[in-house]
Amino acid sequence: MFEMIIPAFIIGGLICVIGQLMMDLTKANITPAHVLVTYVTGGVILGGLGLYKPLIELGGAGATIPLSGFGYVLSKGVIEGVDENGLLGVFSGGVEAAAVGIAVAVLSSYLVAVVFNPKG
Repeated sequence: MFEMIIPAFIIGGLICVIGQLMMDLTKANITPAHVLVTYVTGGVILGGLGLYKPLIELGGAGATIPLSGFGYVLSKGVIEGVDENGLLGVFSGGVEAAAVGIAVAVLSSYLVAVVFNPKG
């Protein structure tokens, strides 16, 4: 069991460290939103080039749970969608592959908004 947890912790931690360093060490005012976009885009690019799968094989959930893993899922879905549906797969493949994650995010956000009242 620990042989799976330790690599996931290390890979996931390194991904988070890179994002924190982006915000702390750059003179540009990089916000968490910039990191989000960078990670999703990076996951799409690395997934499209076939370079993210070895990271997943090494780090497991440490590589699939962060935002870069979401980008990888999108790219993998688009590739599979194009193989199955041609050009239409460019538009539908990524959404189909990430539908469960998107649905959970929307449902969780809604439930939190219903349960908690912001003080503002």
